[in-house]
Amino acid sequence: MPCIIETDRLILREFTLQDTGFIINLLNSPGWLQFIGDRNIKTEEQAESYLANGPIKSYGQNGYGLWLVQLKDNSRSIGMCGIVRRDTLEHPDLGFAFLQEYTGQGFAFEAAKATMVYAKSDLAIPTLSAITLPENQRSIKLLEKLGFRYQSPITFPGTTTELLLYIH
Repeated sequence: MPCIIETDRLILREFTLQDTGFIINLLNSPGWLQFIGDRNIKTEEQAESYLANGPIKSYGQNGYGLWLVQLKDNSRSIGMCGIVRRDTLEHPDLGFAFLQEYTGQGFAFEAAKATMVYAKSDLAIPTLSAITLPENQRSIKLLEKLGFRYQSPITFPGTTTELLLYIH
């Protein structure tokens, strides 16, 4: 798969249907379940559907989406980072999630910063949103380090979960 973004330590590329094993692992990791929620992705078929109807569909519709983050030195898949177009938000949304063993090492900052540069320079997206749960202090800290500013609480239609909306 062609590389979308390359940093000193990382490669961000489009997901393919061959990434189902990683998706099952990431979407069932403790951090994902706690801060993003259970997507009920437990089988290869469910993971294929998630990829086909999520990131892969977004590449065709929007020209961007969530990308697989891999270590440059050994191609190990460690997380996802990219841009999501949500009907409920005015601006495209920066999203990221990493396996627990790769947190606290600067990978999320490196991937997110490179994604923001790509969004502005290559995709001509001048403003990005980001959303997070109020209790997700690591994401809040990362968003603030990236230069995002808190705007307001937000609740998506059909849910009662209050999220924090950030803008950059």
